[in-house]
Amino acid sequence: MLGNFSYCNPTRLYFGKDAMKGLEEELPKYGKNVLLVYGGGSIKKNGIYAQVKAALEKCGKNVFEDAGVMPNPTVEKLYEGVERARAAKADLILAVGGGSVCDYAKAVSVSVHCDEDPWEKYYIRFEEPTCEIVPVACVLTMVGTGSEMNGGSVITNHAQKLKIGHVFGTEVFPKFSVLNPEFTFTLPEYQMIAGFYDIMSHILEQYFSGTDDNTSDYIMEGLLRSLIHSAPIAKKNPTDYEARSNIMWTATWALNTLVAMGKDTDWEVHMLGQAVGAHTDATHGMTLAAVSMAYYRYIMPYGLAKFRRYAVNVWGVDPEGKTDEAVAAEGLDRMEAWMKSLGLVMNLTDLGVKEDMIDGLVKSTLVMEGGYKVLTPEEIARIFRASL
Repeated sequence: MLGNFSYCNPTRLYFGKDAMKGLEEELPKYGKNVLLVYGGGSIKKNGIYAQVKAALEKCGKNVFEDAGVMPNPTVEKLYEGVERARAAKADLILAVGGGSVCDYAKAVSVSVHCDEDPWEKYYIRFEEPTCEIVPVACVLTMVGTGSEMNGGSVITNHAQKLKIGHVFGTEVFPKFSVLNPEFTFTLPEYQMIAGFYDIMSHILEQYFSGTDDNTSDYIMEGLLRSLIHSAPIAKKNPTDYEARSNIMWTATWALNTLVAMGKDTDWEVHMLGQAVGAHTDATHGMTLAAVSMAYYRYIMPYGLAKFRRYAVNVWGVDPEGKTDEAVAAEGLDRMEAWMKSLGLVMNLTDLGVKEDMIDGLVKSTLVMEGGYKVLTPEEIARIFRASL
């Protein structure tokens, strides 16, 4: 049965080829000073930067820039962004990019007026903001994280070998987000398919928990089938609007908090992947892909009924005449074959992980309690070794 919950998502979305009109509708609601946050500059090459700047100028905004947000935003970059936002007296932080840029913007938003070290307050002690929060908005150029409609914010501290996410409350959610699938067309294939697996992983982290019959699991099965169908089409033709728009919408619903309502959730794959990211700075979606099969095969016996259901309802495995174990295993085999067909990284060795790094990775892995098995350090090490 569904547990008790209260649900609210305050983010307004503008979706489709004309989504940028929403930016001009929303900007007048905020003050004059806008901190424009983006990554390495690809938005200048593909024309998105020019469109955003035109909208800002049309609305009479004072624009201050914070460029160079890296794929795994660091605590040092966070401190830099806080200083830029303070100098700009930012009334709005506008993130133009993928999930890392959106995550970073949220981290800055809760830190501008914070009188403590934001890393310690938010990412070590997991406290909520008690200060004024600068509003955030997003123009999305890469799909995967769902950061455009949630309170998630992941920051990396290389000195401490930690990559940690804080899921803030609704007051930190983007006030609005602009989602034009065409803005994702020029993304390099490696980043595109990494985003595809990030979407799948978000859904599976919530799906593989609990033993009850609940609406959320049915929704997630539909989202998974849509992604499984559209991802190969998008890989073959990255400008297929139908496939890219379906994937973009699936990514948002995968992690806008809706399907988690009333459920326990796992998130151990993300803890394993984020530990790898903290040590290697590898692309997030690829770190998840590299550890997933070893993890799911290890915990399958502890959640066998759900793994059987996953095989049948998502991958179309015929259960006739087969044991539950055989059906569940066949589902994971089909998942692995699909991942390989997309070109995902399937082992940690390809991400630069070596055997002598295992102990450090174990120490960097947070242990979650919402899945089918609470892992011991020894089990975490075993999964990392199986992923090499």
